[in-house]
Amino acid sequence: MAPQVVRLQLPRGMSLAQARRAVQRVNVQASADLDAYYYPDGAAADCIGPNCEAARLVGWAQPQVGRCGAAMPLVGLIDTAIDVDHEALKGQAIEILDRPGSRSDKSSRDHGTAIAALLVGRAGSRTPGLIPQARVLAVDAFHKERGVADRADVVSLVAAIEALADREVRIINLSLSGPPNEVLKKAVEAARAKGIVLVAAAGNGGAGAEPSYPAAYPGVIAVTAVDRKLNIYRRATRGPYIDLAAPGVEILAAGSAAPGAPKSGTSYAVPFVSAAAALALASHPGMTIEDLQAKLERAAQDLGAPGRDATFGYGLVQMAGLCAPPADPPAVATFYEKPGDTWLRTQLKAEP
Repeated sequence: MAPQVVRLQLPRGMSLAQARRAVQRVNVQASADLDAYYYPDGAAADCIGPNCEAARLVGWAQPQVGRCGAAMPLVGLIDTAIDVDHEALKGQAIEILDRPGSRSDKSSRDHGTAIAALLVGRAGSRTPGLIPQARVLAVDAFHKERGVADRADVVSLVAAIEALADREVRIINLSLSGPPNEVLKKAVEAARAKGIVLVAAAGNGGAGAEPSYPAAYPGVIAVTAVDRKLNIYRRATRGPYIDLAAPGVEILAAGSAAPGAPKSGTSYAVPFVSAAAALALASHPGMTIEDLQAKLERAAQDLGAPGRDATFGYGLVQMAGLCAPPADPPAVATFYEKPGDTWLRTQLKAEP
């Protein structure tokens, strides 16, 4: 999908700027940057009520989602490890791809399990998913090093994007954020060129923080989080790159060690937009990335200042109506030669 990515070590005393110049001397078209770290955007929180009314806020309804089942696009998930034996995920169509890179320290399963369950959690479980009939391809791009929090480096993220692109996913859920990086940017651009929709967390840096990536790259759908009263999540990063808002405060989410626990963060808002994108593509599989994003933006419930703003973007994502109902059945006509004769019923193809 993109040019080869390699990890280099800086010689002692060489700055990043000097290293970039050295790479450019070898290949003027090469991009070089620090192998930065990216983190899941989630935290524990208190919650009251079943799933914190998140589904109601976005107009989600299981019967509506069920109409799209057969045509649901393949969804990619880049996150931490997933507990596929969790009660919310048993029997669900989740395929785990091999971990990229050679990291030996495995990531924890809490965050990845929660995001996977929000997407495709089993109907009837304590944490049912938004699109339980969808297929998910998941890549664990994270690792724990020296006991620190789960983190993914650029090389692992790019390898994960490559792996999912090779399997022709239509959507990639990126509930993670970090600094800008030229190598990651190239991978994002290459994925978009293949028609892949990337949905990423806006970040949990707060109102005065720098933009978070990959959400802030052009064409990536950046998702912020709101609570049940449609107030912005207090830790959400703000900025002109924000596209849509979704429930992400006090969300009842599956965890590796518990059937469900309240969570907050822009991470947990991302699956709502990924699910909305899946519904729209199920009805119109030939839709371009630009048309899909415009459709989601037009359907959003405006929040904050009129129009797009740096806090809520275009507003709260809405899922109602994104999945078109099945086509009307063929017209039925009944013909009679004359009273008392055997009647003939034939189906006619409905004309536009």
